[in-house]
Amino acid sequence: MAFEPPRRLVRALGETHRDGGAEWLAALPGLIRQAVDLRGLTVERVQAPGGRSSLVLLVRQADGTPAVLKLAPPRARPESERAALVHWNGSGAVRLLDVDAEQGVLLLERLHPEMSVRSLPEAKALLEAAGTLRRLWVEPPAGHGFETVAGRTGRQAEAMREGARTDPEAAPLIEAALAAREQLLAAPPEERLLHGTLRQSKILAGERMPWLAVGPDPVVGECAFDLARLVRDRVEDLIAAPSGASITRRRVKRLAESLDLDQERLRGWTLFRAVESGVRARRVGRTQDAELLLEFATWL
Repeated sequence: MAFEPPRRLVRALGETHRDGGAEWLAALPGLIRQAVDLRGLTVERVQAPGGRSSLVLLVRQADGTPAVLKLAPPRARPESERAALVHWNGSGAVRLLDVDAEQGVLLLERLHPEMSVRSLPEAKALLEAAGTLRRLWVEPPAGHGFETVAGRTGRQAEAMREGARTDPEAAPLIEAALAAREQLLAAPPEERLLHGTLRQSKILAGERMPWLAVGPDPVVGECAFDLARLVRDRVEDLIAAPSGASITRRRVKRLAESLDLDQERLRGWTLFRAVESGVRARRVGRTQDAELLLEFATWL
């Protein structure tokens, strides 16, 4: 199958893979043909701009039912995504249509990619996003193999410490974020299955439910960690607003109260995740993103 992978995906693979994901991209046409032929699918088009970690194809099944075929490299942890979608079984999240698929391939129900929660007014978007998270936060399956919040943030903390050594200007903020993480992990861990990377653009309109989450990078831990990514949604708008700092603090309070979470724990995880994302953006050359995130973090 001849196709041009979305530039956004190619650029992101260049940031996360030493070889720019060249081996996986080279194998992609063959992987697509195999997945399509095995299921008797008809490809409509590649979804663009698409995601940063996978290729998404809009397809139709043999009976004409619309679906989505998603292919992801091993680094994107597609098997972890599959396990989470199986456990959620369509409650709050997109439904997996092919449970026993080959590695790196997910056949999913078709939602409406052109209509996300981000298209709603701010207050309504936060309300719908919080409701989606409430449905996702369930006990993980017994004997699960999901990464934990402690484990994931531990890896991230190592890279942040390196960032502190090479960027003295950001070092105080990085140290504050690392100290917040240590304090947050001192309490007994909460065990909930989390989306891991939820933002407004990852909640799409559906047919069987108004809103459903897509693209999880699942992790097990406390709910405040998951909600923290949502706090900084539309960060560019927050930075541009004259009262961005006060809006952010009100958002932390409102989201924590709406989901019965501890406000200080949400603030702490929001700080850590914003700084971690900012340090990572600077490391791969996304300077403007880094500046926005690190400025946002100073408001916390």
